[in-house]
Amino acid sequence: MSDPARLTALISGRVQGVGYRAFARRHALDLGLAGTAENLADGRVEVVGEGPRADLEHWLVFLRRGPVHADVEDVDVQWGQGGGVRGFHVH
Repeated sequence: MSDPARLTALISGRVQGVGYRAFARRHALDLGLAGTAENLADGRVEVVGEGPRADLEHWLVFLRRGPVHADVEDVDVQWGQGGGVRGFHVH
């Protein structure tokens, strides 16, 4: 099995107050990913996920779409090596 990858994404648009973090968490857990979702002071949401690269790429499709009341304008993505995060936490 390959080492886990890490996806860090900064999501811009109407993504706070619309259930985006819960949406990201639900899809991450469905895919068996670990990570975090956090609102940032500038109005963006930062999500971090760790797991197999293919599963993270699948998750990214959901992140680009967002929940029904969101309006995702941009997703800035960075890839790295996973560091052993466990669970999925919303801040």
